[in-house]
Amino acid sequence: MDNQDRPLPASQRKLSQARGDGQVSRSKDLSHMVVLGAGAAALWVMTPSLVQHLKQALIQQLSFNAETLLRPANMINQLQHMAAIAVAASLLFAAVIACAAIASEVASGGWVMSFKPMMPDLSRLNPISGMGNLFSKQQAVNVLKLMLLSTIMGWTGWHYLSNSFQEIASLMMQPSAAAVMHLVNWIVKGLSLLLLIVFAAAVIDVPLQKRFFMDKLKMSHDEVKRENKDAEGNPQVKSKLRAKQRELAHRRSISNVPKADFVVMNPTHFAVALKYDEATMAAPQVIAKGADLLAFKIREVANSHSVPVLQSPMLARALYAHAELDQTIPSSLYAAVAQVLAYVYRLKAAMRGQGPMPQQPDPHVPPELDPLNKPTRAGADA
Repeated sequence: MDNQDRPLPASQRKLSQARGDGQVSRSKDLSHMVVLGAGAAALWVMTPSLVQHLKQALIQQLSFNAETLLRPANMINQLQHMAAIAVAASLLFAAVIACAAIASEVASGGWVMSFKPMMPDLSRLNPISGMGNLFSKQQAVNVLKLMLLSTIMGWTGWHYLSNSFQEIASLMMQPSAAAVMHLVNWIVKGLSLLLLIVFAAAVIDVPLQKRFFMDKLKMSHDEVKRENKDAEGNPQVKSKLRAKQRELAHRRSISNVPKADFVVMNPTHFAVALKYDEATMAAPQVIAKGADLLAFKIREVANSHSVPVLQSPMLARALYAHAELDQTIPSSLYAAVAQVLAYVYRLKAAMRGQGPMPQQPDPHVPPELDPLNKPTRAGADA
């Protein structure tokens, strides 16, 4: 897909996914600069000590006496000692270079632990996609950059060598130790010169590779929409999930019915259980509600625990539609619920023989709170 079809920058989720797949911005020029600089520094630091050890080893190797003739095996031991010095120096130099290479990769794109790039992928064998990568914009820029860098480094190296022929030739006339140190200084100076060139290339390459990487991960509008949908979830699935959660909450609320002061019910569809405690509640709360079969279950539990059940269709519908579980009722229903609550208190007193049997009230419910209330044609015209 062309970048023109992907105008949007990569989201944080896509960047994290790419990082998990082992895809990060890397600059080879930065790695080259760090490795070259570390090698030059290691060579500069290690050379005096290495030369001293080699000098002592050569003195021992080139010393012959009667004991050497009597014990030829000592020459093997001396050779092993000299080889050990060379191997130790090589391992130390290799360790420095390896650490520098790892540090440069971490500095360029951070530490990434992923085995996915090593997993076999048959799509990489596709010649069509391979040709596309070969002639991509990034590859073309990298080739041009490499050609320019090689030209500059080649010219600089030749100029440095051509001006040093006489100096290098004169080393043959100097003592061995001085000649070696002079040669090391000459090599380090040349590496430093090349290091400056690679450093300049790295300064340009690091942001360039970062831009290529971000361009590669750009997204289209459809990709952003799909990602948002995946992140937020399918609306239909979320709606069904919320409905199921509400259903489960309502079923769990049945266990609260025995604690209710009374239950208001529509004879066929809705049931709402309420409780009021003057000491802890500012207003009555809904502790259970349900529709259809769940409403009948609430009524059944209420009857089995001697909780008063009142038939008030409008109030039951209004409470079911506008009151939430474990929340206080809407203020617009305070008066209607207060009438029912007063009736329940008088009913309980009458059942204890402390007063006459009250008459069931017909609480007034604002018409706009009844879900079944529909404006008449005349009211709509007015």
